[in-house]
Amino acid sequence: MPIALRALAGGTVPLAMLLTGGAAAQTVREVPAPAPREKADGAGYPAAAAGDGAVTGGYSLSRWAEDWRAMRDPARRDDPLDRLKFLPLDKDGDIYLTLSGEARLRVNLTSNPGLREAPHQRQDINRLVAGADLHLGPHLRLYGEVAHGGISGRELGVPAASLRNDLVFQQYFAEATAELGGVAIGARYGRQEFTDGPNLLVSQRDNNTIRYTLNGIRAWARSSWLRVDLFDLRPTAYGDLGPDDDVNDPARRFSGVTFGVALPKAWLGGSKLYFDPFLWRRRNDVGAWGGRVGPARRYYAGARLWGDVGRVAIDWSVNHQWGRYIGQDIDAWQAFFAQSYRLGRSATAPRIGFHADYASGGGGYGDGKLRNAYAPFGNNIYYSYQLFLTPSNLVTVAPTLAFSPVKGVRLTAEYALAWRDDARDAVYRANGQPFAGTQKVADRKIADVSRAQLVWTISPRLSVTGRYEHLAAGPSLTKAGYRSSDFLSGWVSFRF
Repeated sequence: MPIALRALAGGTVPLAMLLTGGAAAQTVREVPAPAPREKADGAGYPAAAAGDGAVTGGYSLSRWAEDWRAMRDPARRDDPLDRLKFLPLDKDGDIYLTLSGEARLRVNLTSNPGLREAPHQRQDINRLVAGADLHLGPHLRLYGEVAHGGISGRELGVPAASLRNDLVFQQYFAEATAELGGVAIGARYGRQEFTDGPNLLVSQRDNNTIRYTLNGIRAWARSSWLRVDLFDLRPTAYGDLGPDDDVNDPARRFSGVTFGVALPKAWLGGSKLYFDPFLWRRRNDVGAWGGRVGPARRYYAGARLWGDVGRVAIDWSVNHQWGRYIGQDIDAWQAFFAQSYRLGRSATAPRIGFHADYASGGGGYGDGKLRNAYAPFGNNIYYSYQLFLTPSNLVTVAPTLAFSPVKGVRLTAEYALAWRDDARDAVYRANGQPFAGTQKVADRKIADVSRAQLVWTISPRLSVTGRYEHLAAGPSLTKAGYRSSDFLSGWVSFRF
């Protein structure tokens, strides 16, 4: 439900928070809303557009993006847990510690797992996270986060390390900031989440139990209306035992620059729009296409226009990809167009919309140009809760609806139709792997996907989420021996 999923927590929230249902329930993308915290520190580029993740009700997917300085005032604290958000370590409170945590219990039920005729799969998943954010005055901070992921059930196969991990140092970094001539500058070094770009290209991936993180440096300069962010990062290669087997991936590297412009609010009769061009490079020494494994260098040049114009919300992005994979030149495109309309004045009024998306395909099983588009680490559940579709060799159109039947409850629904761009190439899963044999089927239709999600935000700390999906396999899949599938999921998340 990439569109019209506003205000899952009962209010209007930006895009990044929609990935958690307002608490910790990752959902599909929706167009961002105005930031509840309008200004960042320093030069004041809007906080929700700076690429650090949105903050709603005090909470963010990336817990280090939260600002709890208001809890310096005892009158602002509602319960003992609020005291943990601001623990002064000096007389003036310039040095202080913020503690955070999360517990999530989740159950997934899947028929025909992997779209093969097989017994139902049940995954009983738990997540425990603890974090500490130490501020050493206004210009230096240290952040650390540990996590545990557990899984049990039936027909599990071999769970990925992002689902089962006894203990992982999920994030740890140092950050320094300053202000020079009205421009806020800063740098963050260490293991961190990175989400600065279109959600379908880079995402926090809260659907996983252990979050997707990268290692390296990110630096930025931000004025009140313009920003530039540079980064050079390597993904974390997780093991499934303890912190000793979670290492920087030596085979992959992601680097580049992202710009941001806050467009004048007077445009279009009153708007809140952002324009974000970007130029990235992704290196992968073990890239895989068409049963081959070899080095790939892929470059991304694109731009994103997103925000609100009155009751209309948009999130549009286009990117071109080029480079080299083994002996093939890369020439790929992606275009994502999401829009919705709020039917009333209230932020929780129903929203109707649609998204139309294109990701080129072809060449994965040939010797010409490789036209398969690829997302570095995008939002895997955008097209399928079951992770059966990804923006490579894919064309989709989907009408969407979101509404709040009662206060604190948000229901979203979508019906998506999906085709292949190139019927001579395979259908690809969210992990980039093909459905074997689909490249030999001539039909373009992949599937119809019906989806619904309900999020009950009991409080900013506590939420309950339910999710259902039916993937009706089309001839691209069924002629290669694949089946339709149902997915049902529910979880409870508590954060402080």
